[in-house]
Amino acid sequence: MRAPVTDDELEQWAKVRADDAGHLARELITYRRAPPSPTSQMAGAEGRRGDWMQTVSGRQFWPLDPRPEDIFIEDIAHALSMMCRFGGHCQRFYSVAEHSVLVSENVPPEDALWALLHDASEAYIADIVRPAKRFIDGYKQMEANIMAAVCGAFDLPYVEPPSVKRADNAILADEAAQIMGTKPKDWILPEPPLGVRIIGLSPSDAKRVFLTRYLALTAATEGSADA
Repeated sequence: MRAPVTDDELEQWAKVRADDAGHLARELITYRRAPPSPTSQMAGAEGRRGDWMQTVSGRQFWPLDPRPEDIFIEDIAHALSMMCRFGGHCQRFYSVAEHSVLVSENVPPEDALWALLHDASEAYIADIVRPAKRFIDGYKQMEANIMAAVCGAFDLPYVEPPSVKRADNAILADEAAQIMGTKPKDWILPEPPLGVRIIGLSPSDAKRVFLTRYLALTAATEGSADA
């Protein structure tokens, strides 16, 4: 049985300075604000396409009609922390949230927030394994539409930076080596491994690390906006 990951290891891994602790506490209180009232939700449902799903924060989300105002960072962090990579076919639990933080830490600083959120669509339509994605009619378009809403919500460019795709593929090679079982055949991968360590955080730790990383990346922007 693995020893629990310590708070010190989590904070070091997420690259958060000690003086960010107060900001982290304040911002998490903001993120846990109450969901919209039923009346406002019903008003917002008019003219929406398709059916809606309920998110962990008690909000409505329309997968076929996503909008930036429907995107909420704690919904993303929670869902991705509960979601296992590779359709669950790895040797231990390894979340999409942990993967996202690793990608975020291995791109240029200007691309780090995009990297952290590069799989944010999966918070709403699940993590479909790569070999199946292109054969599911409408999935790629739905994924693209949700990512456009995510980019609008977090003021990100609508085109994925090349560095994010490279890091994503390179970390896939690390994952293949560290958490997958005996391979029936060698994987054909576009990038060599980076050599990052796959921890296998619990969902609660993965969510905390994801939110901590988000706050570290957005603190400077929010601080300048509040000044």
